Amino acid sequence: MGGVSRLLVVSGPSGVGKGTLLRRVVAECGLPLTMSVSATTRKPRPGEVDGEHYYFLSPAEFETKRQGGEFLECFEVFGTGTWYGTLRKTVEDGLAAGHWVVLEIDVKGAKKVKEQFPDAMMIFIEPKSLDVLQERLQGRGTETEDAMQRRLATAIGELQHAGEFEYRIVNDDLDRAVREFISLLCR
Repeated sequence: MGGVSRLLVVSGPSGVGKGTLLRRVVAECGLPLTMSVSATTRKPRPGEVDGEHYYFLSPAEFETKRQGGEFLECFEVFGTGTWYGTLRKTVEDGLAAGHWVVLEIDVKGAKKVKEQFPDAMMIFIEPKSLDVLQERLQGRGTETEDAMQRRLATAIGELQHAGEFEYRIVNDDLDRAVREFISLLCR
């Protein structure tokens, strides 16, 4: 199964640990996994590198690409005027090169991608509980209280869509979650 390219769509609420989980899966699984780099209009956080963590675009650049149909999916997030999106070319180039392309995107974006790639493997990462998720969000220290409350409200809404994904992984124990994720890929 490793010789054929595949699109993996991974979603779950902000703060659930998707990034940490996916870094471990990519490092440990042995398949040709490649993380798709999303585009955003938000400013880089400390340590983030353009083209590695995100493609940081100006609002005008993003809008030009959006109007040109260059995104598989894109959405304004949290009602703040900040946009995120998945560039179609990034995904198509990765698949053409024989990679398993991994998209780490929100629930709305996942639905859009599934419409265009019905064979995509859909995986939802969820917290052990809402309390644990709130602790993680607060522990980041990167958000204002207002922004954190918006993220928490969005997370509650996203959790209601978990049943729409083929696979669900509770990220309460990182080692177990990594093993479970890899076992899904190696079926």
